Amino acid sequence: MILSDTRILEEIANGSIKIVPYDRDCLGSNSYDVHLGKNLATYADDELDAKKHNTIVHFEIPDEGILLLPHKFYLGVTEEYTETHAHVPFLEGKSSTGRLGIDIHATAGKGDVGFCGNWTLEISVKQPVRVYKGMPIGQLIYFPVDGEIEIKYNQKKNAKYSGQPNKPVESMMWKNQF
Repeated sequence: MILSDTRILEEIANGSIKIVPYDRDCLGSNSYDVHLGKNLATYADDELDAKKHNTIVHFEIPDEGILLLPHKFYLGVTEEYTETHAHVPFLEGKSSTGRLGIDIHATAGKGDVGFCGNWTLEISVKQPVRVYKGMPIGQLIYFPVDGEIEIKYNQKKNAKYSGQPNKPVESMMWKNQF
């Protein structure tokens, strides 16, 4: 099941879902629209290594927007800071975003119960497309959890992405043991 608009409002009222900034006009029938933040990043190196810390270069989207190019990988961030303490949040692209050929996540569309932070977006495009800070970029949907959560994500000692800032965060794969 997916939470409806009235259930999302109830969860915001009781504090189990937090969205900042929050705009009632962004609440759909069963989702909440999120927007592209002002910061993007790209990896400093063309070749990435899963076992090492790959650094990123941050930059701001100017008022006139920025042209994203195919065959280039961008990390973006949501304008919205979110907390989800009793549900599983999923971030999906909006149909209007997809119809521009913009993918907002490669594999990481699911959050964990207890995720607190801005969402890092894994952006790629099918053809050149200009994007703007503040444009609608995706939508959050919330699923109920069946059973008690033993340790929420924000309480885990090894939570690599807890408290994400309003800037994109690079892969932390290098922190895994393999």
